Amino acid sequence: MDVKESSGSSHDDFIGSSPMHDMEKQSDKNVDALADEVEDDSPFEMVRTAVSNKDSPELPCLTFRSWVLGIGFCAALSFVNQFYWFRENSIILGGFVVQLISFPLGYLMALLLPKRTFNTFGWSWTLNPGPFNIKEHVIVSIFAGASVGTAYGIDVVTIKRMWYKSGLGFGPSILFILTSQIMGYSFAGFSRKFLVYPASMIWPASLISVTLFRTFHEVQHIGGGRFTRSQIFWICFIGSFAWYFIPGVIFPALGFLSLLCFAAPGNIIANQLGDAFNGVGMLNFTLDWSYISSAYTQSPIAIPWVYACNVFVGFVIIMWVATPIGYYTNTWDTQLMPMYSASVYTTNGSVFDIHQVMTGNGMLDVEKYASYGPLRLTFTFAMTYGLGFAGLVNLISYIALNHGSSIVKQMRQARTLNEDVHMRLMRAYKEVPHWWYGVTFVITFALSIVTCEVYNLMPWYWVVVATAIPFVFTVPIGIIQAISNQQPGLNVITEFIIGYARAGDPIANVTFKVYGYITMAQALALVGDQKLGHYMKIPPRDLFIAQLVGTIIAAFVQLGVAFWLMDTVANICTPEGYPFTCIQANTFFSASVIWGLVGPERMFGTSSPYHVVLYLFILGALLPVPFWLWKQKFPTSWIRHVHTPLLFIASGYMPPAPSHVYTNWFIGCFFFNYLWHKYRNTQWNRYAFALSAGLDSGLAISGIVTYFAFMNVKMPDWWGYNTHHCPLAAHGKSSYEQSA
Repeated sequence: MDVKESSGSSHDDFIGSSPMHDMEKQSDKNVDALADEVEDDSPFEMVRTAVSNKDSPELPCLTFRSWVLGIGFCAALSFVNQFYWFRENSIILGGFVVQLISFPLGYLMALLLPKRTFNTFGWSWTLNPGPFNIKEHVIVSIFAGASVGTAYGIDVVTIKRMWYKSGLGFGPSILFILTSQIMGYSFAGFSRKFLVYPASMIWPASLISVTLFRTFHEVQHIGGGRFTRSQIFWICFIGSFAWYFIPGVIFPALGFLSLLCFAAPGNIIANQLGDAFNGVGMLNFTLDWSYISSAYTQSPIAIPWVYACNVFVGFVIIMWVATPIGYYTNTWDTQLMPMYSASVYTTNGSVFDIHQVMTGNGMLDVEKYASYGPLRLTFTFAMTYGLGFAGLVNLISYIALNHGSSIVKQMRQARTLNEDVHMRLMRAYKEVPHWWYGVTFVITFALSIVTCEVYNLMPWYWVVVATAIPFVFTVPIGIIQAISNQQPGLNVITEFIIGYARAGDPIANVTFKVYGYITMAQALALVGDQKLGHYMKIPPRDLFIAQLVGTIIAAFVQLGVAFWLMDTVANICTPEGYPFTCIQANTFFSASVIWGLVGPERMFGTSSPYHVVLYLFILGALLPVPFWLWKQKFPTSWIRHVHTPLLFIASGYMPPAPSHVYTNWFIGCFFFNYLWHKYRNTQWNRYAFALSAGLDSGLAISGIVTYFAFMNVKMPDWWGYNTHHCPLAAHGKSSYEQSA
């Protein structure tokens, strides 16, 4: 299933807080006591707990230090995350890395930079305005936030070049990416009145970030240990950096320890159940951190244990129960294909060749398609599309039952409540004028039309329709996210609309999805950062500049990395190019074939064998109801821990994710967020996120170093160098048995 969704805010990674080393206790120590703050505070307890109701307007924000650190981290994370996006074991360095590393760097810059004041054309400025403060820290993270998720438009650029063999040049590509990324600013700006200013629009994820920032800059009295958080970060960084040379270069088989395949290498069922690439990953373990803290699961430390249980239960039901049943009963003749794959196939089980059914201008040739034969999917791939519909409807149903009254109440309060203390404090700063956002929209909208028309991505009028979707949905979906911390995705809706309207045009399909869905998702990510800035009293104009500059830098760096890799890596985006197999782009390509080239009518219409999966939306709508009713009657029952939207999380990444990542991620959650959190809670509070950031950062840097160090080195071909110890899993069961 196509799961490349919005990057989201870069500050959504944390749960909990930690104390500081001595050097992590400078600046902002004049925070008033809680008793004084209660007098004028937010009407909502969770906001009062996390956010200070005081401000220090004299603190500088956009300083030389914040510019250097912000641009540096933005460029670095853009490079690293885009580099790993092309790899089989993709990872993401999140905002927590920036928050942890930028603090000591800012502190050092405050110690070392000269404090001399310069005068340039009557403007006074300095390299060092004093101690590194909390507002500089926040703005650095917002700079870098644009680089956490790779730009959605790069998927289009990649599949157009690597699969459709009609690549865009760098110029058209950067126009496409910039317009699709920046257009969201205008919608974010125009929706501030509804999504940022009202006290009832809480944005819970921002409160987690606020807590972490205050942890760095305010004196905390939490029990400690013999190491500081910074020391733990560097210890874990060095250990992770060194260890990755083993599974990353010398002994890659450590990433896929399939007990079933080792026990029965000649049994196709054992291979299919045990393989991580083309099977369901049972009893498949790893000693490679990149498969524990992957781009699909994120760090096992960053999710509460109860939520992890919900996600894993959903994975088990989908992958270890439903998939084997559907496959071994040969539903939809699926035994002609591998059990698990994001590829598309013909009716005889061979890989579908799109060039056999396309015209010279990249459209579907209906007569060729009728002759070549209909498109077929693996059971898992087809089912996950149905589960995508079910998950969207389930989320809406779950939110309506569990948060509906809160949403209605807080929408009313947004109109009737007086300004809270945070809005009044923000009056001290100049607001971003609406015309800034208006100009942003006009420029990006005009360039979007020019880009799509000149480079034959889709007709201009479909750009207008795509733009209307975020115009309509940004505020209502933003209200849901601001209160419930859940964002219903519109990617399936956009695929349906353009799939029916322009059936047979795959590039128009994915382009419409970028402008119709990602613009809204980007707008809400920016609104989330604006709410964080609102809580932290960041001047709105400084925030606007940081977001815009960060987005532009990230676009150029990410696209540059993409072009560099596609130009230099042999056999990239093929199995022979391992580890640069582009599994996320391959899934995006398959989605373009399903929804664009072939179209939803042929794939899911009444004459299609896959039509039945659309009715899974009924399951999605009804599933929350019994759990909600039980919680109403027994509010303290364990059922209160069941969150049905989380049951669908894994299906959104299955495929392309290697099927063993959720098992190993869950094991990590058990050790880190159950055992360690429960029995060494003080230690967990102090070190957990430093440990996670150190492991992720060390792995990321080691992966890049090993790539350059060994790119021209031929490693010995031995058993441990092979990652595919379940070779039979790549075959369909019936096709293998017929050929045996």
